[in-house]
Order: sequence, then C-alpha cells, then structure tokens
Amino acid sequence: MRTAVVGHVEWVEFARVERVPSAGDIAHALDWWEEPGGGGSVAAVQLQKLSGDCTFYTALGKDTVGKRAHLELEALGPRVEAARRSAVTRRAVTFIDPSGERTITTLGERLQPNESDPLPWNELAQTDAVYFTAGDLGALAAARRARVLVGTSRVLDVLAQADFPLDAVVGSARDPSERYDPRALKRMPRLAVLTDGANGGRWVTADGRRGTFRVPPPSGGVVDTYGGGDSFAAGLTYALGARLGVEDALALAARCGAACVAGRGPYAAQLTAAELP
Repeated sequence: MRTAVVGHVEWVEFARVERVPSAGDIAHALDWWEEPGGGGSVAAVQLQKLSGDCTFYTALGKDTVGKRAHLELEALGPRVEAARRSAVTRRAVTFIDPSGERTITTLGERLQPNESDPLPWNELAQTDAVYFTAGDLGALAAARRARVLVGTSRVLDVLAQADFPLDAVVGSARDPSERYDPRALKRMPRLAVLTDGANGGRWVTADGRRGTFRVPPPSGGVVDTYGGGDSFAAGLTYALGARLGVEDALALAARCGAACVAGRGPYAAQLTAAELP
C-alpha cells in the first residue's frame, strides 16, 4: 500500500521534568534528547511502519537543523521530498511531566509545502492514502488526487477553502488548536472524528451515522503523550486506505495512539505492520 503525508517538520528538544516550570521558576531536566517532530514527521514515520511505503512532502530551511531533520527522518523510514526555504527550520521545546503529558513551545514560523514547490505532486494520483497537516490550497488539491485523503483540523483555514470533500477530518474535543467546526467547510467530510485523549472520542459521518470509540490502555502505562494524536491520525489514514469500515478503522487508529504514548519520544513504540492482525 502506498501512502503519503503532506505536512510540516519541527526540530524538537525534549526534557523530562518533575514539574513544568511556572513563571519565574527553574526546572531541571531528568532526561533530555532531540529529534525531528511535528505532526507531519510523526505521521509519516507511523505510516511508513504500517504500510512500508510512505513519501513525506514537506518544507525545510537550508540551515543545519533542516539538513539534520531530513537525514534523520529518512533514517526512520519515509522517503522525504522537501522544498528548501531561506528561512530557518522551526524548532520546539517540549516538557514531559511525570504523568507523560507534553507541554510545547514552538520557535519560529511553520514551514509548509506549497503547490508551487518542485515536488513530485503527480505521484499522489497513484497513492492510496494521504494525511495532510500543512500546506496551501494547491497542495491540498494535489493530495486530493489520492484515493483517500485525511486532514487535521489544525489547518481548518485551508480545509475551509476547498470545494471538494475530504474522506476524514480529525479534530480534538479538548485542544483549542485542533477545534473542528463543520460550519467552516464548504463540503462536509465523509467522516469527522473528535478525539478526547485516553477517553477515546466520537465520530460522525456525512450521512448522519455517529458513534464513539475507546482507546486501549497503553502497554506498560503512559510514558510520553507527544505524537499520540498524530500516530492516531496516521493509523486512521492507513486503515481507510486499506478499505476498513469506520469502526474497525478507528479501532486500529486507537491502537496506534496508545502504542505511541507508551514510548519515549514519538517513534520508539509506534505500532508496526508486524503487530497488525
């Protein structure tokens, strides 16, 4: 199965702390590391692990961080097609508290791929499933050439411009940055999913069917919630591309989210094809 992600990269410095510092406070890291992150990166690696074939359409700065992110992402599996920008690659600092909750501060502008970038957009017409996390309307239209297109409500402003439906939109019932408002869209997605962390979430289809789903408890407990939501969305993208029904697709997506949060960082514990039924 051929998959793709159209989206963004952030170079993330992680710090595990006893508590997230309050104003004027100093927190000492118990553990720290850095690696490429951001919704696009996490989803691309998860899709690669599930499908064995994922292309990541993105944009990176010409700086050292951008070059390092490109190399490390490809080492994690996906083929990376990156437009190069004169701007610096976006960075982020992420605190992980004892409960595994992540708190993120981004540094710099988000770089996104655009239709005008010399990327192999034509290949999307031969792609089974695409997850969209960042890009302009032209990039979204290019992604729509795939058989299945899933988008995140983080870019609702771009989705709202589209005069074509997505197969699914994934939003959050609790995170304001991932608010989903169907009234903003010209065309309703075939499936809308609102996640609620460990509580699972709810879904509704364009023809009026609706329901809820649960998330299995992470094996060994929650270690780090960074990347759980994007692993969920990647799992849903894969499952819809594999022609699973809504409830089975959401069950697989929930497994992906639960697997991710059981590991250190977004990639260590992601679900693999070998773990599928």
